[in-house]
Amino acid sequence: MQLRNSSSRYGWVSIVLHWGVALAVFGLFALGLWMVGLDYYSTWRKDAPDLHKSIGLTLFAIMLLRVLWRLVSPPPPAPANHGPLTRLGAKLGHAFLYLGLFAVMIAGYLISTADGVGIPVFGLFEIPALVSGLPDQADVAGVVHLYLAWVLVVFAGIHGLAALKHHFIDRDATLTRMLGRKA
Repeated sequence: MQLRNSSSRYGWVSIVLHWGVALAVFGLFALGLWMVGLDYYSTWRKDAPDLHKSIGLTLFAIMLLRVLWRLVSPPPPAPANHGPLTRLGAKLGHAFLYLGLFAVMIAGYLISTADGVGIPVFGLFEIPALVSGLPDQADVAGVVHLYLAWVLVVFAGIHGLAALKHHFIDRDATLTRMLGRKA
């Protein structure tokens, strides 16, 4: 089992981080859509947002770990058949996904801490409210969180479609490398 990335494929740490983040993002998105439709009498009215926040904060920590892992174990270079524009598009797309994820999570934090109250994480510990009381903090952060979440999920879908295009049309190793197979 190859833990670190090599020149030809991703290691298992990168693969688990990639697919774990993808699962968490789509799960958080679905949970967020579902929970905003809950009424006052729903038994999940408090638990769903608490779960959403806890998973979101855990994802934030995982994303920090993922950034550090990229520095320790850089990804393999693009396949040889990728031209300059494809390489640039991939770099910009990945940068957008990383920055967008951090932005949506920071916006979620700002929504939750607007009243100066910390955020409990799975009932184990609390993340303090370091930023609160900004003008319309919860409302502005809420709009950013909502629309950026939609943009990220759509963009992640496009990212997945691009991987499928590389696999089935270009017949290159883009997808197989992220599945742990040799190029």
